[in-house]
Amino acid sequence: MNVSLRITLLIVLSLLVLAICPFFGLTFISPAVLTVPDHQDAELFWRLRLPRTVAAFLAGAGLSMGGMIFQALFRNPLATPFTLGVSSGASFGASVYFWVSGAFLVKVGSLGPLFASLLGAFLSMFLVWSITSSRGGFQTAIMLLAGVVINFFFSSLVLFVQYISNANDSLRIMHWLMGSLANLETARLAELAFVVIMGGVFVMSLAPQIDLLTAGEELAASRGVKLKTLKIEIFVVASVIVGTVVSLAGPIGFVGLMVPHACRLMLGWNHRSLTPTVFFVGGAFLCLCDLASRLILAPAELPIGIVTALLGGPFFLWILFRTNSAGDLF
Repeated sequence: MNVSLRITLLIVLSLLVLAICPFFGLTFISPAVLTVPDHQDAELFWRLRLPRTVAAFLAGAGLSMGGMIFQALFRNPLATPFTLGVSSGASFGASVYFWVSGAFLVKVGSLGPLFASLLGAFLSMFLVWSITSSRGGFQTAIMLLAGVVINFFFSSLVLFVQYISNANDSLRIMHWLMGSLANLETARLAELAFVVIMGGVFVMSLAPQIDLLTAGEELAASRGVKLKTLKIEIFVVASVIVGTVVSLAGPIGFVGLMVPHACRLMLGWNHRSLTPTVFFVGGAFLCLCDLASRLILAPAELPIGIVTALLGGPFFLWILFRTNSAGDLF
């Protein structure tokens, strides 16, 4: 099966998952009732299930593209949106928002968590960039080490904020840190769609340069790629995408690890082919995880981050053992 056929098949299957998932839950909603006026199932479908499925799809697409970008940047299959501390920075920003809004009754509206998460993500990005630049360059290895340090730093700050919060806010932060789409604000779907789709378009425009970067920095530089500029651009794009997703659904882990790696095994390293495939497959994957989170403990709901972690842990070990036995995956 050639690459084009594989891409087409994966995208069609992903769209099929997106189309089917809203009909399933505690009860199956028949498509025949969707056009019936004032029908209870139709109301449930249009107001709750469809927006939530679309949000899961966009969140999965965004996290998967973020993972793809970081894996290309570091040429490492274990790189994820958590690697550079971007996710933990966004989590810290949102946690501070929850604490401030609860302790001081400050309300900024539905955009509050978004602005707080993006601010945290950009703060993390600035710290990583500053540490890397202070070493006299923009080396990938230094950036990776700086990201690990910043990730632990912001994770500690999140725990601190949770500790000083009252019982209600602490529980709210803890539940949000597990990743959840239960309290989805439908009004925020537009901003999520804009950021994720425009991020994908921007990554597609940089695909040839990302391919050269993946092949090696010396080769990319010899072909005229401005390495520092390219790294900053893709770093910023990934940070904005991940920060936006985290502000809506919390820090859902392992999606950015599993989906890009699985797609790369099937399609190779051409990012013009990889980017749209990762977008659709990542979206479909998180739709299925969200469906599982609603059904496993029904009528209670399992946080979606727990579902992805249960799948991602064994997948992470598989990559690790495969790397040890086969050497460099790249």
